[in-house]
Amino acid sequence: MESGSSSKPELSRAVGFWGAVWMGLGSILGTGVFVSLGIAAGVVGSGLVIAVALAALVATANGLSSAQLAAAHPVSGGTYEYGYKYLHPAAGFMAGWMFLLAKSASAATAALGFSGYLLHTLNLPKDTPSRVGIALGLVAALTLLVRSGIRRSASGNSIIVGLTLITLILFVVIGVQSASVLPIRYDLLVGFLGDALTSIPSLLEATALMFVAYTGYGRIATLGEEMKEPAKNIPPAIVTTLLISMVLYLSVAAVALSSAGAPSFAEAAEGGAAPLEVVARGFPHPWVSRVVAVGAVTAMAGVLLNLILGLSRVLLAMARRGDAPRYLAEVSPKSQSPNRAVVAVGIVIAGLVLAGDVKTTWSFSAFTVLIYYGITNLAALRLPESERRFPKFISRLGLLSCFGLAFFVEWKIWLAGMVLLLLGFVFRTMLRL
Repeated sequence: MESGSSSKPELSRAVGFWGAVWMGLGSILGTGVFVSLGIAAGVVGSGLVIAVALAALVATANGLSSAQLAAAHPVSGGTYEYGYKYLHPAAGFMAGWMFLLAKSASAATAALGFSGYLLHTLNLPKDTPSRVGIALGLVAALTLLVRSGIRRSASGNSIIVGLTLITLILFVVIGVQSASVLPIRYDLLVGFLGDALTSIPSLLEATALMFVAYTGYGRIATLGEEMKEPAKNIPPAIVTTLLISMVLYLSVAAVALSSAGAPSFAEAAEGGAAPLEVVARGFPHPWVSRVVAVGAVTAMAGVLLNLILGLSRVLLAMARRGDAPRYLAEVSPKSQSPNRAVVAVGIVIAGLVLAGDVKTTWSFSAFTVLIYYGITNLAALRLPESERRFPKFISRLGLLSCFGLAFFVEWKIWLAGMVLLLLGFVFRTMLRL
């Protein structure tokens, strides 16, 4: 039968190489740099710089595994689909379920971070009801934008990423001048390393928390069905996204610690979810803090937008296989967007926003996303040699790092994650009865 009006609507291949890089950066350069750096500083102090570097190594190994899987199997769903194809249906479901849990928690953190910076900028009370109310409004608005289709979402994301990059570069340049970070000072390096080695468990927990900050590159893989020439564009887009992110994270962390010190930096994250803006207040130019605050607000809106995109595509893939209600598998003929999945994701994120605490939501995201990428590396190890682009030792390193770091998160967090994983399999069994 010829394809025509009777064929099912499909996702639109509208994203090229730079569009993918922008989406990756839009997912990474938000909550991770504006909020989670402060959270991790509260765990490991000035050892944050070492944790950021270690997390970058783990992210690189995982990114390369994701890149070769996405090039070989470019479909919506990311590791959910890779687990099904190269491992076992149970592994695929586990990856999809953990991704939904992890990134829904990250999305809630982004929404709460957005409201924290906004209230801080406007000098309004930062009480929990205000923060939660603004965050819920943002979730609703961006859910509607994502429903309108990938083209509009990508255009909005590009504008947001541009503003974020300008903000972070400005923060680093002014911060370097005011804190005398350059030339590289021996005493700073000793302080960073000393704090890192004081408590290895704290260093590993901070590394786990910072790893999540890099994992936005996975958004490129989950959009496989919407990429132009996916086998050609996905691997270099992921690598480019990671390189830019690593340089920015290390630069921002070094400047923040040198300017304000780890205790003040961490306290700002706990108090109002606006740590970089607080650091910038100490710069000799008062206007910088206002620019940072505005950049943070737009950046976290961008992260939330990209997370809704990625989550809805994984939920779409799960619904197609019956691992989620098949009702959610519909793609709108008009917008070529999985509208029902988008709305469902928005509702879940809104529910998590009600927790009202960025450290809880971020820590939960850390555990669940590490399990997800552990499965990614397992799937990469099963790739046929004809489809392999990188040596197996990279995936082995990623696998060891992910499962090793996962249980350095606070025990209550990973215990809750394991309980929710079991509930996920119960849910799946009920759907298939």
